Amino acid sequence: MKEGIHPKYEAVTVNCVCGATYATGSTIKLEKIDICAACHPFYTGKTKVIDTEGRIEKFKKKFGTDYAATAKKK
Repeated sequence: MKEGIHPKYEAVTVNCVCGATYATGSTIKLEKIDICAACHPFYTGKTKVIDTEGRIEKFKKKFGTDYAATAKKK
């Protein structure tokens, strides 16, 4: 292997927004993540809506709250 071209692999502590904390290794500095194995719907079996940048509110403002009811009727 050539020296000086690989990034440094260091121990980091990753914090999820749900409150879970993990100690792992990474080449980049990770401080917060949006979703982890403790809160991911695939692993927990619970549905979870992650609203980034207000997309749900923007959709409701544009189409109204009864859009889902009319879409089901069609």
